[in-house]
Amino acid sequence: MATDWPPVQPLCVAVHALRKGRSSPSTWPMDLPCVYREPATARAIARIAESHARLLGRPLLAEHADPVAALWAAAPVVVAHGTEPDPLFFFANRAGLARFGMSAQAFLGMPSRLSAEAPLRDERQALLDRVCRDGFIADYAGVRIAADGTRFRIEQATVWNLVDPDGSVHGQAAAFSRWTEL
Repeated sequence: MATDWPPVQPLCVAVHALRKGRSSPSTWPMDLPCVYREPATARAIARIAESHARLLGRPLLAEHADPVAALWAAAPVVVAHGTEPDPLFFFANRAGLARFGMSAQAFLGMPSRLSAEAPLRDERQALLDRVCRDGFIADYAGVRIAADGTRFRIEQATVWNLVDPDGSVHGQAAAFSRWTEL
C-alpha cells in the first residue's frame, strides 16, 4: 500500500484538512501517515476504538476524540489487520511502528503472521482462533519479532475482533504496553 511517508507529509495533511473543511491541519499530528486519512481507512481505524468499547465495555480513547489522531498518538502499541485469508496489517500507531522498527510503508499491507517467528506461528494462530470464538481476550502473551530481528515477548495484551454494529467481523486488533526484550 503506497503512502506519502514521510517526504510530502505536511502537504498531504494540509490538503486533507482543506478537503474536510477544517480551518487548520495543526490539530492533526504532522507525522500521521496520509493513508490513515483516506475515508475507507479512517473508518476502519475508527472501528478499532468502536469495537473495543462495544466488546470490552470500556473505551480505548477519550470520549469525542478523533479516533484516527488519538489512536495514532496512543501510548500503548495498537495494531490491526483485516480478514484476508492471510490477514494484512492496515494499522499500526506511532508506538507500534517504533516497537516493530518499521515505517508505515513497510508495515501496512504486511501479513500479520510475519510479526511472529515461523516456529511460533501456531501459538499465534491459536490466539486468533480464541479471539474469533470469544470476541476478545485480555491476557495474551506471546513472542514477536521486530524488523531488525529483535525478539520480544508481549505481555498482558488485549486482542479483540473488529466488529461493526450489525455483527460483521472486519479483522482483529491488539493493544499492549508491556513487553520484555529476549
